[in-house]
Amino acid sequence: MTTLIIKNAQLTGYKYPVNISIKDAYITSIDGVKSVSTNGQSDTSKTIYDAKGNFVCAGFFESHIHLDKACILDRCSVQEGTLQEAIEETGKAKEHFTEADVFERASRVIEMAIKKGTVGLRTFVETDEKTELRSLRAIKRAQEKYAFAIDIQICAFAQSGLTTKPKTLELLQQALEQGADLIGGCPYKDDNPDQHIEMIFDIAEQFDVDVDFHLDFDLDPEGSSIPKVVEETIKRSYQGRVSIGHVTKLAAMDKMKRGEMAGLLKQADITLIVLPATDIYINGSNYECLIPRGTVNANQFAALGLNTAISSNNILNAFTPYGDASLVRMANMYANIAQLSTDDELADAFDMISKNAAKLLSLQTEIVVDAPATLVVLEAKSTVEAIRTNAQALAGFKNGKQTFCNEATHICFE
Repeated sequence: MTTLIIKNAQLTGYKYPVNISIKDAYITSIDGVKSVSTNGQSDTSKTIYDAKGNFVCAGFFESHIHLDKACILDRCSVQEGTLQEAIEETGKAKEHFTEADVFERASRVIEMAIKKGTVGLRTFVETDEKTELRSLRAIKRAQEKYAFAIDIQICAFAQSGLTTKPKTLELLQQALEQGADLIGGCPYKDDNPDQHIEMIFDIAEQFDVDVDFHLDFDLDPEGSSIPKVVEETIKRSYQGRVSIGHVTKLAAMDKMKRGEMAGLLKQADITLIVLPATDIYINGSNYECLIPRGTVNANQFAALGLNTAISSNNILNAFTPYGDASLVRMANMYANIAQLSTDDELADAFDMISKNAAKLLSLQTEIVVDAPATLVVLEAKSTVEAIRTNAQALAGFKNGKQTFCNEATHICFE
């Protein structure tokens, strides 16, 4: 058996740094708390990684990202920074997507994410008449290539409408038959949003998969699709299997209306995902002063018992013309936008890129004996310090094997 010891690791709940022992893919002891399943087997080799008192967590989870249309900024003419412009420019670029092209760009972002401490992600893959299943095939290749370092979940996604597009319906079904993990919809881009929602749920039930919607992506407090999504979720007994991203209408609602929507989401056990980089960039572009943030304060919803997450959405395209796939940076950006100040608020923001997002992806995050040894070392002493300082990910391990190493920078004195 191979043995790895991560020594001098600062963990949540421990006053002082501890040593984490790992045999093969599982944690066997934390300090003196030994696994009951080691059966006294002897080590054949031993590797030691010194965390030097830095914080160790179970890594980060992208709950909403688009790998298929990442890194296409050089193919888009971005002038206004509006949602409509981003959709139109991306639509033009999609006509020239090839499987090799999507694979190369997706791989670039996956490697960014791995080096920033991400160990799991959910990516949307657009399946329509422009790309057909080329992007799906590319992402499946990337999923397999990087499985040693990151778990990738694929969402077959109807970005450009569904109710009048039988070809898209057929392609979504084919994508699920060919390995997509769940179905995604975008009601605000359909002529009939309510029917779009119903059709997405119909497909989800047909294949027994979860549902993820892009929803309410504007700053008009009226006309939310939340009530319809909640209605269908409850009617079909899909509580706990639905998530919604963007939902910037919530930021435009008054406190009473926002509370009403929160109550509906809690009743249906729907996860809310905020996407700070895109939401703040796209929304409010027509304002000349006092530009709205356009990003929901997810802490307010978490305080009411909802599962909430923070994610990147897009990297280097017309929707988000920047990005490095760092979820710590994304949480730090969100904390600034939401004006978080207390340690408890920042700890909640850390949860939104770790255990909350992992819950959505049905992945493990507890660092305990017998748990999978998937760990990330951060240049910080705690979750709060990690968010406040935008901490660097120093090293990562998946199932007991090291996946990346970023040496900490240091000052060179003469």
